[in-house]
Formats: sequence, C-alpha cells, structure tokens
Amino acid sequence: MAYHMLCLDIDGTLLNSDHKIAPATKQAIRALPSDVRVVLVSARMPKGIRFIQRELELATPIICYSGALVVEAEGDGTYRALWNKTMAPAQIGKIYRQAKSIGVHAGFYKDDEWYVDGLDDWVMQERDIAQTDPVVIDFEEQIFRMPEQAIQGAHKVLCMGEAEKIGDLEASLKKEFTGELAIYRSKPTYLEIMDHSVSKTSAIRFLQERWDVERQQVIAVGDNFNDMDMLAYAGLGVAMGNAPEQVKNIADEITLSNDDDGVAKVIEKYFIQISR
Repeated sequence: MAYHMLCLDIDGTLLNSDHKIAPATKQAIRALPSDVRVVLVSARMPKGIRFIQRELELATPIICYSGALVVEAEGDGTYRALWNKTMAPAQIGKIYRQAKSIGVHAGFYKDDEWYVDGLDDWVMQERDIAQTDPVVIDFEEQIFRMPEQAIQGAHKVLCMGEAEKIGDLEASLKKEFTGELAIYRSKPTYLEIMDHSVSKTSAIRFLQERWDVERQQVIAVGDNFNDMDMLAYAGLGVAMGNAPEQVKNIADEITLSNDDDGVAKVIEKYFIQISR
C-alpha cells in the first residue's frame, strides 16, 4: 500500500518529553517523498502549532482544537479557516460554573486566542508547554452576559485540575451534554470539550476529500485518548510506545515512544525505504 497522507499528533507523539522535536524525527520528516502530505493534528490553538510547522518546513493546513478548526497559512503570515466548528456561549457558561464549583480551572479557546479568568499554576504550566500566552478576561462580563461586543462561542473549553476532580467533572458533563458536546481527557489532568460534531477524524476526512486521498492511504500516529478515533479510522493507525494500553489496543501497530524516535521509525518503515 502506498501512503500519501501522514497525520501526526503533537504532544506525546511528535514532541518528546522535553516538548522538542528530536533531530532524528525532524530529519525523517524532511526526507519524506514530495507526494506525502504531512498534517499536524492537535488539540492546540493555531499559534501553538504554527511555530512547529515552520520548524519542520511544512506548508500543509493544520488541524487545531482536535478538529474544530482547520487553517491554511496565507502569504502575508496570517491564516484562513477552511473548517470551523464552535460551541455556544450558554454551553461554555454551564461548563465553567461546574468546573469552578469543584476547584477545576476552566478556560476557552476561540480562533487564535486562549481566554482565562486568572493566572493560576495550571495556566502557567500550559503556557510553558504550548508556548502561548493567555488573555485574562472577566468571563461573566465578556461571555455569559453576551453584550453586543462579547466574545461569541468557542472552539474548545479546556479544564485542568487534579485527576480525580477531572474524572468527576467528565462524568457529570457527559451526563448533562449527551449528544451536544464531545468530551474527553487528553491526559489524566486535562479535560477537553468541543462541539459534538468535532473529531480529529472529521477534519482529516475533510482534507482527504480536498486532496482526493483514500482512507487506506492515510497513516495516523498518536499517543492518547483524543487520538483514538483517528487511529481507528486511518488506513494504518499507529500508537506510540508511551500510549495508554486502551489506545494501543485499537491501533494497527505500536511504534517506539516519543523519547525513542517513534515517529521517525514509522516514517523509515513506510515512506523513506519506499522512496529509495
């Protein structure tokens, strides 16, 4: 099988534990045949992905917010949205108040901004990992009361807190928003929430149709629960060695960990050898 689309999750997959792209991984991506489209697929916002895209010298669209937003770079350094799915302010308000009531941080993302109600330890940690600065706002005034100039909707709500509290919040929100929202943990202490129609797979399928690429020609590589749908969908779904067992169980195969050049190994096996 000739593969023409390589979809890579970022955190825990493309990046190692130091949140860097290992030299071997970078070299492998740059050595890919010209007919292979590399797509970065992440829960991150656009500016949390674009600097990685530039480092890898990629020009393909990027999938942000786990599929809620697909953007393409313009020549002037800006980007345009190709695919766009948002949540309603009323939904954000309910999530925010539930999270705050049990001591869980809740912030949200719209377009290329990350909005929070204060700079706590969770925000500072995520800022350092994603290398993006949040905007501090008054949620009640600027979202929930919905004045004419209010921020309307969100691509993603991110809740961060102790694993036990995140588990309780996940169960509560899934019960309340059945059929309305996609709710999952990207790691034990992070809960990510989007419109019910959003998934990494839906965005990948959108780009497939744009490029006339068959499902069986797609390789997807990921490490966590929010990658499971694209691993199950792709012609070849590859779980990282550092992935939880539940993720490994639905993958077609397992590569090495993100600290052992797992992505590079996939590329060497399925692409570089073919091109030599």
